Amino acid sequence: MSSGVGAAGAVLGADPQDALLAALVSFMTKDTPSAQHVLDLAARHLGEAAGLTAATVFELDSETGLLNPAAGCGRPGTRDQLVAGKVFRLAAGAAPLVSGEQMAVRLRIGGQTVGVLLLTGGDLGVLRPDVVASLSLIFATTLQGLAAEKQRQFLTHASGTIRRLFEQGMTAASMEAACRILASSSAAGFRTEHAAIVLVDPDSTVTYVHSVGLPEGDAAVAPVVGKPATESPVWEAIKDGKVAFAGNVATSAVRPCDLARLMQLRSFVAMPLMSAQGPVGAIMCGDSSATREWTSRDRILAEQLSVEGALIIESAGMRQAAQDHVAALSHQAFHDALTGLPNRTHLIEQTERSVRDAGAGRDRVALMVLDLNGFKQVNDTAGHQAGDLLLQQVARRLEGAVREGDVVSRLGGDEFAILLTRDADEEVASTVAGRICERLRRPFEIEGRKVSIGGSVGIALYPDDATGYEALMKGADAAMYEAKRATKGRGGGFRRAKAIF
Repeated sequence: MSSGVGAAGAVLGADPQDALLAALVSFMTKDTPSAQHVLDLAARHLGEAAGLTAATVFELDSETGLLNPAAGCGRPGTRDQLVAGKVFRLAAGAAPLVSGEQMAVRLRIGGQTVGVLLLTGGDLGVLRPDVVASLSLIFATTLQGLAAEKQRQFLTHASGTIRRLFEQGMTAASMEAACRILASSSAAGFRTEHAAIVLVDPDSTVTYVHSVGLPEGDAAVAPVVGKPATESPVWEAIKDGKVAFAGNVATSAVRPCDLARLMQLRSFVAMPLMSAQGPVGAIMCGDSSATREWTSRDRILAEQLSVEGALIIESAGMRQAAQDHVAALSHQAFHDALTGLPNRTHLIEQTERSVRDAGAGRDRVALMVLDLNGFKQVNDTAGHQAGDLLLQQVARRLEGAVREGDVVSRLGGDEFAILLTRDADEEVASTVAGRICERLRRPFEIEGRKVSIGGSVGIALYPDDATGYEALMKGADAAMYEAKRATKGRGGGFRRAKAIF
């Protein structure tokens, strides 16, 4: 009989165990295998040599100590994991564990256990020690290489996720903007279909929610806003700073909350956002299409996102507070505290800008000065509080009498200025001034009593009457006093500088 070489690289007619060793050597020198590739190759020879009917390669999770199936062939048994776990009762260098028709082989390399090979067959006792040892070493080497590659990929992915989160999150101008960045980064980090983030106030009431990956957007999760987070079983699991996982919400010890139900999640990870004062919110990532086996690497990433995410949110809150403070100071510097109207400083800036723009575009600008008639009597008879209330109501009526883009300013006391910023010829200025006087004649209700006043308005036009703020103000002021003298303070009216109409 002539000899030949089979597809697996084994000599035809050779002992099946020798053929297995030859095939493994040939295979390992040509390819970078997975555990399944090695098992598929070995199973053909083991079936012939020892009546193999099923086999499973378990990978040992060094973080949790759990055995997770990494490859398999044939129909697995209900007690496979239990039998595989028994090898850990034996010394590290002990012979394989044989239990009935099953053999459990500890997979070790470099002094470390990386997994267990479980074989099921009718004649496993015929396997030679050198064959079992070689098979064990090859599976251990394969698992070690795959574990190293998984770790490399995880570190690259996790570090990239955190780096991008910081690059984007540290520029967020508000907590809401930071939340949107954090939710997207978390969904990408865990490669989940959905993610949501909630913020809570010091009483743990939800104040904000944002979602990723839901067709309805934030509207789908909006019902949780205003609800106490303390009513959520997930919140109870994470409120002390711990992350929580649910691989299958139907069987998980961590019961789903309203947010998980609104997102229709079948699996999720929940991460708290903790500040020095306590929890400020939480992130939830998960899938609605399938359950999921969460790993120790997922836990590491979740803990990183929990810590870094809280820092991003807190930093954004500080930036937002600083911006709000600057805006408040700016508003105070350019606005009247009593009426909220722009003050004289703001008016000067707006007038000079409008005059420059009008000069460049051959446009017109009008500056009007208003003095109230009868205000002193209100102050003298009803008191300064009533006078303040009256000034506030006057401010609102003036704002309603001008056009969009025009400026109503309080100069002080009962004197106001109105800047018409564009297309302000005599007709437009007169129309606005007349409307102001008419609205001021309507009675005001102050502290339950009717109060009647009026107003006198002076008008100056650019470029007809003056070409700068000081000259415009001087002309409008003079025209206002002329209007006041002409009407003797009764009801009021308006005048233009150098002209009466």
